Amino acid sequence: MSSASAAKVVDTAESAFTFLPRGALIQEFKVAGHNIVQNFPEARLYSSVSHPYFGETIGRTTNRIKDAKIHNLNGKTYELTANNNGNALHGGPTGWGKREWDGPKPLNRGGREGVEFRYLSKDGEEGYPGTVEARVWYTAGMEEGKTVLQVEYEAELVGDECEETVVGMTNHSYFNLNLPSPTIADTTATLGTTAHLEIDPSGIPTGTIHPTYPSIPSQPHTPFTLTADSPDIDDCFIMNPDPTSIPLDTRPLPMRTLATLYHPATGLHLEVESTEPAFQFYTGKFIDVPDCETSWGEK
Repeated sequence: MSSASAAKVVDTAESAFTFLPRGALIQEFKVAGHNIVQNFPEARLYSSVSHPYFGETIGRTTNRIKDAKIHNLNGKTYELTANNNGNALHGGPTGWGKREWDGPKPLNRGGREGVEFRYLSKDGEEGYPGTVEARVWYTAGMEEGKTVLQVEYEAELVGDECEETVVGMTNHSYFNLNLPSPTIADTTATLGTTAHLEIDPSGIPTGTIHPTYPSIPSQPHTPFTLTADSPDIDDCFIMNPDPTSIPLDTRPLPMRTLATLYHPATGLHLEVESTEPAFQFYTGKFIDVPDCETSWGEK
């Protein structure tokens, strides 16, 4: 991995993580000697090659906002920068995943080695109100023989331009356990819920929550197998359908398993846990990244 400002954590032959300040992104997530996230080998390629948010910290908001407008906030309607069929996607064309963050700052957090990134999002950036400081902590280590990465997000409205704003952060890594194959064929997946948001043709939620998903088992925690191109899933799955019970800061809540994935040929296993009430599960139908060449001539 190449970058003058990259940070490595738990750098061994078997396990390693590399993070870049552009988008506070995950460039490397190495398990049992395999990098299981889609990436570019050089930092410069993240800004010079079109790609679907590889490893980025997404913000100020995640997913789509209808018609690129926020209604009834601070008594106003805010016009955002549209970048997806008239909607605002992942914070706009230059959302947090395309910005340079301050960091990486090495630290020890909760007894684990890690790094911190910070970004100051000014009032009016991509149309969003209020100045917000975003913080991301990556901590990593080995637990009972397993490689563990913990990601923690925090956002604070630090400006006095308004009383309220909207923030929704996540990480946009793509995982492949079927290495060295470029596809996810024969990966076994298990989801912690089958409840999901109904969306309209432009990807905007309608407000309806369906209890089951048509192309996977109707009972949660039931394994199903992915092929190279099916089932085609890109939807928001709901762990907690009661918004009144969800605090603004979910970090004090217990971790719950959102998804587990396993590939029988490689023996690689991935488990994703979170305190958040929902998650996006995407099988990567629209990933189409052109060939690119490194500074040392490899493609």
